[in-house]
Amino acid sequence: MWSRIATDFNQVSEKYFSAHRSVVNHCALSHDGHLLITGSDDCDVCVWDVGSGRRLVKAKGHTGPVKVCVFSADSRLFASGSTDGTVRVWDTGKAHCLHVLEGHSRTVETVGFSYDSQLLASAGWDHTVIMWNPKLGQLTKKLLGHKNVIKTCAFSYNGEYLATGSWDFKVIIWSLHTKQQETLHGHTGNVSCVAFSSIGMLLRVWDCENGKCKRTLKGKLNNITSCQFSSLGTIMIAGTHE
Repeated sequence: MWSRIATDFNQVSEKYFSAHRSVVNHCALSHDGHLLITGSDDCDVCVWDVGSGRRLVKAKGHTGPVKVCVFSADSRLFASGSTDGTVRVWDTGKAHCLHVLEGHSRTVETVGFSYDSQLLASAGWDHTVIMWNPKLGQLTKKLLGHKNVIKTCAFSYNGEYLATGSWDFKVIIWSLHTKQQETLHGHTGNVSCVAFSSIGMLLRVWDCENGKCKRTLKGKLNNITSCQFSSLGTIMIAGTHE
């Protein structure tokens, strides 16, 4: 298990960010690629300058391991979720905790900002999705539908939908402007990651407008833990245990 993060593809064995005292559970780049955020079992969240490898922020406050962390689209804020059941919203520049969001009863496994940074979603072991106003620190709504741990969430680029994936083998598409939801069936194992394309309304291999599976990608893949579309939406990458 790693407690440091490699960043340079050309010198991956030489350039690392080292500061955490325990396992790094999650890392994410800012949208401009200049900043890296990491969350660890040591309960800390760190923000790094990608170019220099210098640590800019070490945010303390969680009382349990940090499971997930993510930047807002403009990188002015970042959010973190923890086994302590809270979500924290931080000011990136000042390393100051703006809000402690309390509403989950168990571990928070996933958090995500909408692309206009006006909404924050969180979910985890209590099977509940919570929508927040990250600037005011207010809970706006709870979304119920999953029957097991919710491991991943993603907002569509147009801000109309939220997708969540769960260990109940389902993906749910939530309409943010209506009370409608679409449950996508077809997975035969835990859903660990969902991602929207930037063009059209594709979610992983699903068409979000009609809820139909467009394509099943097969190969020598086992336990897919991460997926992401390219900025043009023409390429999808996936990470596995193999």
